[in-house]
Amino acid sequence: MPETQQYLTFSLGGEMFAIGILRVKEIIEYSGVTAVPLMPECVRGVINLRGAVVPVIDLGCRFGHGSAAISRRTCIVIVEVELDAEDERHDVGVIVDAVSAVIEIPAAEIEPAPAFGARLRTDFIQGMARGGSGFVILLQVDRVLSIDDLAVLAELGSRVSERLNA
Repeated sequence: MPETQQYLTFSLGGEMFAIGILRVKEIIEYSGVTAVPLMPECVRGVINLRGAVVPVIDLGCRFGHGSAAISRRTCIVIVEVELDAEDERHDVGVIVDAVSAVIEIPAAEIEPAPAFGARLRTDFIQGMARGGSGFVILLQVDRVLSIDDLAVLAELGSRVSERLNA
């Protein structure tokens, strides 16, 4: 692991989270999400990103905190996630309350995920680091958007693409 890594920090439900910057492809304003029938509650729908169909996940819902309230600061962070052991990667949008900053965190300052007491599944947490007035929760994107979820999302993307191209 490199000595220092960069993370994109964002707020969600009053807490600060971070995703490794190498997984972040872009940040876009929340708009134009098309709902898709019969999808899990946490899948808000899909967006058209320069001709590609990208599924959008409500991260607040995924964490069991209820759907994110949409405001003028709400963003969709496009992240790259691994679908399976074959290193197949897909773009997925995650809804966040607001993007904060890109920060550098030395590896030595990352604490392990707590064994209990966290307000989300501990397997979602890569670690924790001090940031500002509290802790920043470093997310394991591939676990937050699990294999099963991604399989559903990949199928969704394929179906929507087929319909658009038909």
